[in-house]
Amino acid sequence: MSERAGASGATPESFDPRDFRNALGTFATGVAIVTTTDEAGLPVGLTCNSFSSVSLSPPLVLWSLSLRSPNLMNFLQAPHFVVNVLAASQIVLARRFAQSIPEKFNGVAYTRSAAGVPLIDEVAAHLECRNETRYYSGDHVIFIGHVLHYAWRECAPLVFWRGRYTEATSDQGM
Repeated sequence: MSERAGASGATPESFDPRDFRNALGTFATGVAIVTTTDEAGLPVGLTCNSFSSVSLSPPLVLWSLSLRSPNLMNFLQAPHFVVNVLAASQIVLARRFAQSIPEKFNGVAYTRSAAGVPLIDEVAAHLECRNETRYYSGDHVIFIGHVLHYAWRECAPLVFWRGRYTEATSDQGM
């Protein structure tokens, strides 16, 4: 294995942030749009790749959000959120919701969950969650959601790896 220069023996304070981000980028992740509503009931959403399962019983998932996010207060105050796991064909949506632009939902096909939270059409999966617990750590808030309802479909997921979106493929021979 060819190794890149890193922070061997260094303290986290001496990490090169760009190089550390490159190291983290070697871990491929799925891509989701997490949605909720603001106090007026308007849809709110953002692209996220910090999503993970926590527990099957009870059904719990987590995701994290920067303390600097303009959407932070909406998610802190929201009783529910939805993790919309993106399909490979939804790269345009991933890019759109990764931007800080007004009216992200204009022209986006979605329905509302029983709690009124946006369920984006044609995603690989929806995980409708009660906003269960929050943990503050570093420069992020970790949200843990209790999954109340879910749906999924067979399709290739959208993947984020080394700073780029890509499509995960299945190898039928494995």
